[in-house]
Amino acid sequence: MSRALVHFELFVRRKVNAPWMLELATEDRARAFGTAEELLADGRAAAVRVTKETLNEATREFNSLTLLSKGAVESRREAKVRDVDDTPLCITPQDLYSVHARERIGRLLDGWLRRKSVTPFELLHRPDLVEQLEASGVEVQHAVQKIAVPEAQARGATTHEMVRLFQALADRAIERILRDGRKNVFPLLDGANFAHTAEALSNEPERGYLLGGGVAAFIGSGGNWGEKIGRLLDLADSAPEGGRPRGLALQVIEQPLSEIMSVKDGLAGLLGPDLDLGGVLAALTRVAAAEEVNALMRFDPSLKKQLPPLDGEAARLADWLQRDAFESVRARLARRVVHDLTGPRRHRPSDPEGEIDVLRALAMALMAAAPKLLPAQDVQDAIIERSKALVGSDFVSVYLEGRATALAEVSALIRLAENVAGGANKRAAARWIIAAVGALRFEKEMRYGGGTPPARLASLAELQKAVRRASLPEQEEQECLAKIGEVGAMVETDCKLVAAVAKAEAPAPQRLTLLLRLATGEVGPSGPVADRAKAEVLRLLKAPDVRAALASQPEALEHMRSLMVEAGLAA
Repeated sequence: MSRALVHFELFVRRKVNAPWMLELATEDRARAFGTAEELLADGRAAAVRVTKETLNEATREFNSLTLLSKGAVESRREAKVRDVDDTPLCITPQDLYSVHARERIGRLLDGWLRRKSVTPFELLHRPDLVEQLEASGVEVQHAVQKIAVPEAQARGATTHEMVRLFQALADRAIERILRDGRKNVFPLLDGANFAHTAEALSNEPERGYLLGGGVAAFIGSGGNWGEKIGRLLDLADSAPEGGRPRGLALQVIEQPLSEIMSVKDGLAGLLGPDLDLGGVLAALTRVAAAEEVNALMRFDPSLKKQLPPLDGEAARLADWLQRDAFESVRARLARRVVHDLTGPRRHRPSDPEGEIDVLRALAMALMAAAPKLLPAQDVQDAIIERSKALVGSDFVSVYLEGRATALAEVSALIRLAENVAGGANKRAAARWIIAAVGALRFEKEMRYGGGTPPARLASLAELQKAVRRASLPEQEEQECLAKIGEVGAMVETDCKLVAAVAKAEAPAPQRLTLLLRLATGEVGPSGPVADRAKAEVLRLLKAPDVRAALASQPEALEHMRSLMVEAGLAA
């Protein structure tokens, strides 16, 4: 059977006992399943159902097969009153031009629009596209049936009634566009006459529809998405300078521009095809909040490596968004960033280190742009959700792959813990650290590995400092520090460093200074090693020869005083 006669439909229940609503119709099975799982995981749906719809060529009816059903699929018995969808139906062709209707058209005709590389706005304003759609035979019929079934369920009507209503609406809309195309009511636009045309149409009752027809034809001659974006920005650059005509011009341009931003290929046309997902999200954030991101990069120049520079149409769009124009485009970009932040796809599939870096950069950029771009709480929730993936076993195993030493693994895990957000994620990262430090491999490497014992103790002290910087929950932080301290105690026991320093031939102030640096965790880990060093300091301070040496060198005693206070040996 032809592939074009099979599609997949995703229905959702927003709440328990709520009616089923069509969320997506697509020919891509994986997309339907992926979107269903995302809606459940994000809490945006109480239940999801994916069906396979196959057209019977003999009867021209669809045979439905349920492939996935998850969540609160069954209605609770106590729900006696069924919710009825009171969203106004599209009754006239003019109703199809609203934002809500265009989004629904985009979902219903998703496959056809993607194949033609056009947006719902273009379809609703270009007679040539309408002719192609009508000539395809079954596309309109498919769309009508896709929308009629859930609408009938939601409104307590029969499917037949809904089919008749939507089919009649589609016929009237098609006839209207074709008739207006034959009458040449849509203006022929170029960069030179756009402002004059917008001014001439600004008092017409259907000014948005008429100017939209001219804009759709103008961008339709663009060979790809990038050229369409460029043509829209060309029109914006030549828009009237003020008043009602300027508002009309920018409002009409904003509609297709916003729709292009929701298309994957449209983003590639804006940013180029070479960026991975992390690069795309960083670039979109920079486009949507260029002023805030540029200020942030002046404060922290290292972010330039993660936030790619903008050029071409991306730079032009960023400039327009800084003028507080095209608000729906900015909102669309923000939603796209949050959607992909919380999604399952890797941001840097071949570079786990880079994935951590780009998450840090995105978190800083998005927080800097809040609340202009997104509410701060929404940003925080998205970063926490993304962090959950980074502390999962799949990512951690790839992240640690190729680390030459156990010390390198522990250092990498601490860096991971420092860059994830959310209490639960911090605790999960801490468990990875505790397991790595408590492993026999780490113990053997620290006790018998390369380097001198003092150098190994200094490495353990640095690990503890890094743990403290990671802002782990208190209980997990103390457990990490204790584990590292235990390994340090083994290293010190093997080499008896504290006793060796105490008995060294060096002057007493030098011996005390080194012991105090061990006691404060500066050159050795806190815990048993620091406690042993403190005890040895107290013992030496009681020795008459040491007291006499310190009395003869008051400047040395003054130098040690701050270390003694830090070690808790002096007030």
